[in-house]
Amino acid sequence: MAMANTTKTSWRLQEIAAHSSNVACLALGKNSGRLLATGGEDCRVNIWAVSKPNCIMSLTGHNNPVECVKFNNSEEQVVAGSQSGSLRVWDLEAAKILRTLMGHKANICSLDFHPFGEYLASGSMDTNIKVCMCAGHTQAVRCLAFSPDGKWLASASDDSTIKLWDLTAGKMITEFTAHTGAINILQFHPNEYLLASGSSDRTIKLWDLEKFKMIGSSEGEMGPVRCLAFNLDGCCLYSGAVDSLRVYGWEPDRCFDVVPVGWGKVADLAICNHQLIGVSYNLANVSSYVVDLTRVKKSGSVIQGVIQNDQPLTEPSPKGSTLRRNYDRPLTTCSTQRVKQSSESDRRSPEGERRSPSSEDEKESSAEIRNPEDYKEIFQPKSAISRTPPKSEPFPAPLEDGESLLSTITLICCPARNNRPSVLGDDEALAQIRKGHDTMCVMLTSRHKNLDTIRAVWGSGDVKTSLDSAVSMKDLSIVVDILNIVNLKPSLWKLDLCTSILPQIEELLQSKYESYVQTGCTSLKLILKRFWPLISDTLTAPPSVGVDITREERHQKCKACYKLLKNLSNVVKNKADQVGRHGSAFKELQLLMAPLDY
Repeated sequence: MAMANTTKTSWRLQEIAAHSSNVACLALGKNSGRLLATGGEDCRVNIWAVSKPNCIMSLTGHNNPVECVKFNNSEEQVVAGSQSGSLRVWDLEAAKILRTLMGHKANICSLDFHPFGEYLASGSMDTNIKVCMCAGHTQAVRCLAFSPDGKWLASASDDSTIKLWDLTAGKMITEFTAHTGAINILQFHPNEYLLASGSSDRTIKLWDLEKFKMIGSSEGEMGPVRCLAFNLDGCCLYSGAVDSLRVYGWEPDRCFDVVPVGWGKVADLAICNHQLIGVSYNLANVSSYVVDLTRVKKSGSVIQGVIQNDQPLTEPSPKGSTLRRNYDRPLTTCSTQRVKQSSESDRRSPEGERRSPSSEDEKESSAEIRNPEDYKEIFQPKSAISRTPPKSEPFPAPLEDGESLLSTITLICCPARNNRPSVLGDDEALAQIRKGHDTMCVMLTSRHKNLDTIRAVWGSGDVKTSLDSAVSMKDLSIVVDILNIVNLKPSLWKLDLCTSILPQIEELLQSKYESYVQTGCTSLKLILKRFWPLISDTLTAPPSVGVDITREERHQKCKACYKLLKNLSNVVKNKADQVGRHGSAFKELQLLMAPLDY
């Protein structure tokens, strides 16, 4: 049976545990779209090949959490800025530290390498920009970007302003002030005198760098704008929104396409092989996603934006012509230029001052190669021309959900027909496999409806009512979903919640589902640590003189909680005696509940 398979437009490529503690920052190599640097609270910078599970090398030297990382244009170097304000630059090919730079007095927020020169720019919470001796922002400098010709530096800040600096003259050219929130990202157009900015005010603005005025503002974003990337030919602008990719045009403002992508709060974007790579992080994990740009609309009819109809846009300019001036690039290449390593006696901070003594210097910097095979392939290839993973091999797109299963079923059925004397036909085989499918769909639909109900109540800020509603639905899966949220923010726990949820926790602890047991253990541990001292002190306190209604109400709640916890202690004791995956968790709970026996 011949079938036409349809591949996905966007998909998750992989998820990795990137650090031993929380990830604080990351950056993709923009040249290849195949290299990833992550910085963590463990004070390390780890280098990865996108789609491969193992770290290539781990860079050490910082004594404080790494808050910002950036590759240079050729991806031969990476710079990392720490919470203390220090910078370290590593040579990835030689696997060694090049320079340690001091000068900032607070967290490093932004970094960018000059496209041709041997220096970089850094912006900090101390409001200063180093290298070009620029100053003028009143709050943290959140983003920096060199122009493609290397003559200008754009800086953006939490003070809602964008400043454009002339590197040769060392002075500010102009300031843009249309944003009403902190500015998170800046991107120069690859060819034209055009700058894009994304802000926490949920807008993307485009600035003409000849006339120094705003030429467009897109307001379709559902949250703060964190990532922007121009298409390589500059025909459109991509915005990494929460769980979606948006494609914008300008003059006039319009949105060409919105592509659903499950990347959450995407942190960086890169383009290669007609694919857009997006990366996001949560706690210690990093996830990468791919969008097939050949399936994305980059021109044509508007689907969203200032123009709200389906009328064709104005005719594009003839190929090769532009609305504004193009950058004049020098004929040199940056691939062989590096940040030079200074001698110990001559090492200075970017602005020319000697480094101030710091505890950062006490720790020796190193580049620990963890994956020699990938390291040699990427950073020391036999052919000097092939500096990064091949650009000719895009990531293969998976089939749309359901089609892979159907193709597998077809393949199974066909050999079965050929090799077995008696076999079900295709329709009968599919019917057998789909048994129970309708029931599952009904169950999932019901769960989705119930969660929508809880979400509406949750929106009012009443966590107690939300939990009571979940309990009343007689569906433990809903209770687990709510508890997993509350467990992430212990401050949401109140004594009122305990009387409602403790009977549910008893059911969870005895569930056959491991995830239910784990959620129950986590919730009970939080309740014991947060409320047992209050319950114990309240129940053992001497009676008050006179009538204290508030104290009496608290006494009744504590009494009810104590009774429920006492019942739970027997369940925990029985579970702790059993050998199982959660045995250690139950043993810990047993120790926490030991005072209940007295």
